[in-house]
Amino acid sequence: MKYDSSLYSHDLAPIPLEKRTWGVYNYAALWVAMSVCIPTYMLASGLIAGGMNWWQAVGTILLGNLIVLAPMVLNAHAGTKYGIPFPVLVRSSFGVKGANIPAVLRALVACGWFGIQTWIGGQAIYSMVRIIWPGAASPAVSWICFLAFWLLNMYVVWRGIEIIKKLDAVSAPFMTVVLLLLLFWVTSKAGGLGPVLSQPSRFHSGAEFFRFFVPSLTGMVGFWATVALNIPDFTRYAKSQRAQILGQSLGLPPAMTLFSFIGVAVTSASAVIFGEQIWDPVVLIGRFQQPAVAFVALVALLIATLNTNVAANVVSPSNDFANLAPRWISFRTGGMITGLAGLLMMPWKLMASAQSYVYGWLVGYSALLGPVAGVMIADYYLVRARRLRIDDLYIRGGAYEYAAGFNPKAIIALVAGALVALIGLVLPPLHWLYDYAWFAGFAASALLYAGLMQGSGEPAVVGAYAGEEA
Repeated sequence: MKYDSSLYSHDLAPIPLEKRTWGVYNYAALWVAMSVCIPTYMLASGLIAGGMNWWQAVGTILLGNLIVLAPMVLNAHAGTKYGIPFPVLVRSSFGVKGANIPAVLRALVACGWFGIQTWIGGQAIYSMVRIIWPGAASPAVSWICFLAFWLLNMYVVWRGIEIIKKLDAVSAPFMTVVLLLLLFWVTSKAGGLGPVLSQPSRFHSGAEFFRFFVPSLTGMVGFWATVALNIPDFTRYAKSQRAQILGQSLGLPPAMTLFSFIGVAVTSASAVIFGEQIWDPVVLIGRFQQPAVAFVALVALLIATLNTNVAANVVSPSNDFANLAPRWISFRTGGMITGLAGLLMMPWKLMASAQSYVYGWLVGYSALLGPVAGVMIADYYLVRARRLRIDDLYIRGGAYEYAAGFNPKAIIALVAGALVALIGLVLPPLHWLYDYAWFAGFAASALLYAGLMQGSGEPAVVGAYAGEEA
């Protein structure tokens, strides 16, 4: 069959079985490498700064990651079964042209994350420069470090997807050891874990705690709501469903919980050592009196930030932008677009405080991505029972043409879910809906879409790629 050149390219084509080389370790390592990053640390330290004690913060993060693991594994299934990326998968629900709507939404959020990670990495380099050369401290040098780290990210993107696999496989165990040593060193300076973990919660009632807990949990889910959509971009390389399910289950919740605990413990230790809670690890490490220790810690954070940034924030938008015009935009070109957009989104403002990071950025965009996840999962499992016409995903006038390439029912469900999640921002009595933004948007969109599409499922697998039938 001849595919439409506006829908097909080498980067978007199904991955043949013989080229699927990712096993359990690769997916576990991917999640360890993506979890070991400064935003993970700040996620936990932000909860401590907001008033939680150590076990409340770690428990909130563990629960959030167990919740987001469910849509992660569900959306991953199609990638492994058919070898297709996220922007191609959403063509079945939104239409071959309408798929650009959720793809661009996901891509813009990823661009914001790319900018945030690049800004953090640049600040880590700046801190290292000041340790080596104290006289270099100036805003101009800070911006030069930021741009230097941006260029390093662009180089890795230009090398392609396989370098990400190699970086993750090597760096994941290395970063685990380095951060555990950092935890040991900082807590020893604070007199051990006892004084660190004895910091009490600042909430005086259950009601006060839950007012903080609910949006915090939504933020935890929102943290990986981006990858929960585009996980097929990675699982299309899986050897089997077992490899992706087991690898993700072994990698995501344990890694996020462990490294969040490090963030909780180190932030609590900063209050004991310096008399104030310092939620930004780059600022905290810059306060160390031992230059050698600070330098090694910053190098470790820099490597972690590079890994996470490329794997979590470049792979998806590169494919998403390529989906807009496959003939003209390759994976590499999409990566360059991501890098430039990340600069334009001014990440230094998104990271101004724990409040703007968790409750503005994380909860805010989860109101848009939750509805997309709801439509995707309802379409694949409830409407189509995991049966897709793969050839039709790459042609005009096929099963997924709908109305001029757009599925109005999916768009209506997406908009309705987003409105449900965001309405609390303008109607104070319904503010609780915004606190539950991802959950509210997901449920509303999934239910509405399934209802609108009743009786529209696939009768059989026609032209399906010869992948797994599981």
